[in-house]
Amino acid sequence: MPTSAKWLDGLTALARLAVLRFTGAGGGAPTLTLPRWAGEGTSACPRKLRQSLPRPAGEDRWGQVTLVGAGPGDPDLLTVAAVKALAAAEVVLYDALVGDGILDLSHPKAERICVGKRSGRHSLPQGEINALIAFHARRGKRVVRLKGGDPMVFGRAGEEIEHLDSLGIPVRVIPGITAALGCAASTGLSLTKRGVSRAVTFVTAHGRDGERFEPDWARLADPQGTLAIYMGREQARAVGQGLTGAGLPAATPVLAVENGCRPDERRYWTTLGRMAEQGVAAGKGPTLLLVGEALRPRQAINKMVGTADPIDLRALGDLAQGFDHD
Repeated sequence: MPTSAKWLDGLTALARLAVLRFTGAGGGAPTLTLPRWAGEGTSACPRKLRQSLPRPAGEDRWGQVTLVGAGPGDPDLLTVAAVKALAAAEVVLYDALVGDGILDLSHPKAERICVGKRSGRHSLPQGEINALIAFHARRGKRVVRLKGGDPMVFGRAGEEIEHLDSLGIPVRVIPGITAALGCAASTGLSLTKRGVSRAVTFVTAHGRDGERFEPDWARLADPQGTLAIYMGREQARAVGQGLTGAGLPAATPVLAVENGCRPDERRYWTTLGRMAEQGVAAGKGPTLLLVGEALRPRQAINKMVGTADPIDLRALGDLAQGFDHD
């Protein structure tokens, strides 16, 4: 068993290679930026440094890492397991889209580190996030990696799990409500409908930096399915052109939901044809695109009452009975 002196020496060695960076106007909580090689797996980390980071004296194993789904934004939509994990965490590494109301559920003394990304603005490369998670776990800390939505849906959880597995660091996952399901519930939409939509497909409109967005449009243009397109605002025109070009009718309903399940949620109705020409009128917040015939009853009612926002179907009495959702 290594001595505590060796353990502290190891942390000092890593700390010398790290750079503290302050974020936010006027300075803020420090975040730790590690060298790029540190997040690229054990094979890229120099052997000498790996050997200088033994387990803490008196510890039988590393600290535990928990990947927690923060859901689409509303703290009330967190699972009980997620709330428990936050309350027990000593270190919370969170995404930019995780709201303050959710962070407030973490332990008051927990160290909070923002590692989030927004479109075109990355605070840390993914490799360095991986290394930062491992760094705190190697300190014997209870680490929560807090991700918007569900960690396993376009959340790069696989990359983080693979990195931690390679280091022998235990990791578990607590799922969250993914954006498509949260936005559908908030809007009062069923993503499936008997005789209309028998499948739901999740697609991301955002690839790796510099990666061209060019999915298999013929496969996605299923008139008997519903598409949920994540991070779709900037690619909305390309989505409309690709799907109509693959044969999906231009009149197919489209709903863009900006800042879903948050107090500033906004909804924008359009059609696939108009979106192919004009994109969507959403603002700068994260925007989910829902596409498919299952949306049409709700779109029709919205137009009848002259609002872009959904209303309670029960308020329309007998009219509501004509719209049958699964």
